Amino acid sequence: METDVLIIGSGAAGLTAALQLAATRKVVVLAKGAISDGATAWAQGGIAAVLEPGDNFANHIEDTMIAGAGLNNRATVEFVVENAPLAIERLAKLGVPFNLEGNDWHLTREGGHSHRRIVHVDDATGWAVQQALEAAARAHPNISLVPDMVAVDLILGRNQERFSTSGRIHGVYALNRKTGQVETFTARATILASGGAGRTYLYSTAPRGATGDGIAMAWRAGCRVSNMEFMQFHPTCLYNLEVKNFLITEAVRGEGGILKNPKTGHRYMPDYDNRAELAPRDIVARANDAEIKRDGLDYVHLDISHKPPEFVKTHFPNIYEKLLGLGIDITREPIPVVPAQHYTCGGVIVDLDGRTDAPGLYAAGEVTQSGLHGANRLASNSLLECFVFGDACARHIDANWDSLPPPPPIRQWDESRVIDSDEEVVIAQCWREIRQFMWNFVGIVRTTKRLERAQHRIDLLRSEVEDYYSHFRVTPDLIELRNLVEVAALIIRSALARHESRGLHFTLDYPEMADEARDTILMP
Repeated sequence: METDVLIIGSGAAGLTAALQLAATRKVVVLAKGAISDGATAWAQGGIAAVLEPGDNFANHIEDTMIAGAGLNNRATVEFVVENAPLAIERLAKLGVPFNLEGNDWHLTREGGHSHRRIVHVDDATGWAVQQALEAAARAHPNISLVPDMVAVDLILGRNQERFSTSGRIHGVYALNRKTGQVETFTARATILASGGAGRTYLYSTAPRGATGDGIAMAWRAGCRVSNMEFMQFHPTCLYNLEVKNFLITEAVRGEGGILKNPKTGHRYMPDYDNRAELAPRDIVARANDAEIKRDGLDYVHLDISHKPPEFVKTHFPNIYEKLLGLGIDITREPIPVVPAQHYTCGGVIVDLDGRTDAPGLYAAGEVTQSGLHGANRLASNSLLECFVFGDACARHIDANWDSLPPPPPIRQWDESRVIDSDEEVVIAQCWREIRQFMWNFVGIVRTTKRLERAQHRIDLLRSEVEDYYSHFRVTPDLIELRNLVEVAALIIRSALARHESRGLHFTLDYPEMADEARDTILMP
């Protein structure tokens, strides 16, 4: 299939770009699974924007820089923050039913924010946003939504032999889940909006498909990646043996929820930070981890039962219903929570137009390292980044359309050299091994020895997976495993390179923060 613009990923970033481009271009949007399966639909808290009297852009910028431990790119932070109110207006026009207080937005406050600036739809903002964007995309004649396409690799010009010698990206090879065949999608411009790499870890709030596909593909295509050591661990994921990745939104703490040690009943966050439960996520996650490890706990308690029952039910209807179904009444009792991997702050390096190092390839959202988040993402800046950079990619493509050459003739995918595998148990085994040692050795608290052990294991696995990939037909699980191995190696390599503790990267061997804030940039 050939189109004007190809977008890999059907969440907030991808659909925002598609809707902006569709006025003048034909757009194809590929999703790995169902169109709504990405991380956007899982976002509970909301979107940060300066909308309250008394708040201003300077406050939001400063809060973002503080949370990011000074590693943020100030120009990027200013660009995103200043475009936030416009992004909210566009979403409201699309029909996102944001909560109101009278004629004004109902705003909540989350950890690290100095003001109430989180616009939301109850406690299921992401789902409401996804549905509105998806409905608009489906209704547009210039947008084709294609589900069940697992991206294998970007089509790189210099790999097309006689047809081209440049490093320009011409599209992607993608496996059709329904047919089992690899199909070729070409375009003048390609946008990566494929999300993060949360499933590199054993415990994660990310959806099943968050296997770092876009980061791995861009790396193999010659793009730089940056700051992969900064994996955000959300402090409060529900601890439940049946439900593995249900997030308890930051807004619960923003509205008065407190953290307690279930063994002693002690409210411990004031012992760790004077902002208590409203400290940035890295601080709260490390505090929870410390309490759990020190006292041999399975979890800690997040308690909002001291608030009036109607207040709790009104502010957190989805969480209330979900937990009630699991036998937990949050109006009467605390919630058992543990930290879990939540967000990938590093990724493919992009500029303010969303351009990567590869000509013709743009990227937006969690797949990128734009400079917005620095060493730790401020709560509710993630969806915001998707809207602002999705729009930026689209505008740059449209403004520079005449300089984007049409794709040359492209060789079709050839698997005649390989056979079907009868050892797919190997894939499942490797997947489990990666997630386990990444959790144990490259988690919330790190040491050089643990990182070296992880590097030794990933080197062995990379060799095994590449050999497996070379000899057998690609399957969705094999494609994801190949990308997981690549991304895990990038995370470990980045973590070993940072000889300080900053933001989300905390190592016992280098507990102090260096005077100079520097990005970890990896070259292919």
